[in-house]
Parts: sequence; structure tokens; C-alpha cells
Amino acid sequence: MARFPGVVAALMCAGGALAQTGEAPYKGKQLRIVISAGTGGGYDAYARVLARHLERHISGQPSVVTQNMPGAAGMLATNWTYNVAPKDGTVLLATYNALLPEPLFGNPAVQFDPLKFEWIGSIGKQQNICVTWHTHSVKTIAQAIGRPITVASTGATGFSATMGLVLNALIGTNIKVVLGYATNEARLAVERGEADGICGLSWSTLKASNPDWIQNQRLNVLVQTGGRPHFELPDTPLLVDLVKSESDKKVVELISFSEDMGRPFAMPPGTPKELVMAMRRGFDATMKDPAFLEEARKAMQEVDPLTGAEMEQSLRRNYAAPKALIERAAQLLTSPAK
Repeated sequence: MARFPGVVAALMCAGGALAQTGEAPYKGKQLRIVISAGTGGGYDAYARVLARHLERHISGQPSVVTQNMPGAAGMLATNWTYNVAPKDGTVLLATYNALLPEPLFGNPAVQFDPLKFEWIGSIGKQQNICVTWHTHSVKTIAQAIGRPITVASTGATGFSATMGLVLNALIGTNIKVVLGYATNEARLAVERGEADGICGLSWSTLKASNPDWIQNQRLNVLVQTGGRPHFELPDTPLLVDLVKSESDKKVVELISFSEDMGRPFAMPPGTPKELVMAMRRGFDATMKDPAFLEEARKAMQEVDPLTGAEMEQSLRRNYAAPKALIERAAQLLTSPAK
């Protein structure tokens, strides 16, 4: 190699440049976190706390800004990120976990493939609940069987619409879902008595967005999803335990698998792998940052993270479910009762 000093010098310069890029791929850049929800809700609150700490852990320390893009229960921002957003590593999507199974069930509004997103990680899992306001006569799930309850929902997709539908089909409740509320308006509707309650909202979301509801015991929590009770809801029955058929229990598990990805973040497909890995490392480090954890604690936000790789594995596994199981789940979620 000494016989070709010019070549050696060129290779050394190129290697130095690559090393510098690898060490600080985000130097001088601005990262935009696109939030698929409106302001004031749980997803918005979690994303904004993340935004205040993430830049310290990304190589190159980019500036971080947030942008709300609500619409169609998160579908607008998710479709936009998949199809329109720049693929240069400057966009990070905070989406609803409830959207992740939608392509599996044939939702025609879907314009994305969850298996092709670049998953960065999730802040915490979710335990979805169905509640009525504390003054309502229906205070338990047993009392809800056959009795009409009106719940407010942001859109036809997502757990705020589909959880009530699943309860109707599998355990015999009579829940009417009223669509079209904005994120905050749905909760105000409950406070004003326009709706009896909300289904499919996570316990962690309520803690972050409406802590007074929890602290002042303003809710009757009827039922919760998940494989085991939330540690703060030990006496609230699990939906899967109320379902009698073993095949329907598997349907419930398939419908709700995305809850383990409670607060998911993704980058557009086609984003350079170097930037994806830098973002994953930054996200994982932020989840262990004492300053982030302290702010999350003060905001009553639950932190129980998943890595991007763990999210990918779960999606691949559930998208490989038997066809008959998928068809049964899709039948429930597209019932005219919605």
C-alpha cells in the first residue's frame, strides 16, 4: 500500500468521513415528531415528554419539534408518514397502536403496511378499559349486559369504537358508539352528560390526560383488556375472562395484541438504516434517562418500553395468524352495529 500514497490518503479521508457520519448522523438536522392525535390527549402528552429528552441521546443532537396531525383516529398521520413524509430520517411518527392490526382486518382506509414501517420503539404498554361516569347507574359490567350505554368515540377505527363493538358481540352488552368527537371533546361529552362513558381508552391515557378523574374517583371502570389485570385495577374483570368460547378468546387476543405496543413510534419505510439504528439507540437510551423518567412520573405516565426489534417480531407473529381467526376478528370489527 505504501507504493500508492495517494490511494492510501484517499481511503483514509473517506474512512474518516464515514466514521464522522456514523458518529453524528443527525448533526445539524431537525427531527419532527408527527403526532397522530390532537392536543391534550394521552398520545400527545407522551410524545411531548419524549421530545423534550430525545435529542440528548441521538448522535448529532438534532433539534426536535412536534406537530399534531389528527384525523380519522390516527389514520391521516399514519397514511401520510407511510406515503408522503420525507424518508431522510427527519420524521418520527407517534401513532395509535390500534391502527396496527387494521390492514390485517381489511380496513379500506389503510394505506400502509405495518410490516414495512421502520419501528423505533414504544414507551409503554396499554390496558384499555370501558368506563361510565361515576353518577351513571351502570357501575359494573354485569349491569351493562343488555342495558343501553352511549359512548363517545373519535372515529370508526381504533379501540374507542371497536371495544364497544366487541363487547356487544361477545358478552351481550348494548353499547352505542357515537362517532366524530375530537380527542378532548369525547371526554368533555362524558363530563357534560352527552355520553354515558368511553370504551377503548387506556388507563394510562386517562392518568396522563385526566388525572383528576382518577384521583377523585369519577369513573366506574367496567372491564379491562389484556392478559392480566393492571396493577391499579386488580378487581376489574378482564374481557378475555368474560368470553366463554375458547375460539373467541383467541379472537380477543388477536384483536388486542397491539396494546402491548401501547405508545409506538415509527419512521417511514425506506429511511436509511443508519438513521433508523441511530434513532433506535437514542430512543432506547431515553427510556433509561433519569430526567425523562422523572418527568414521566410527575405526569403520571407509565413507562414500560418495547424496542423496535421487539415490535417487529410481534407484528410478524400476529400477521401470520390462521386465516379463519383473522376472518372472525374482521367480522366483529366490521359489523353493522358500528
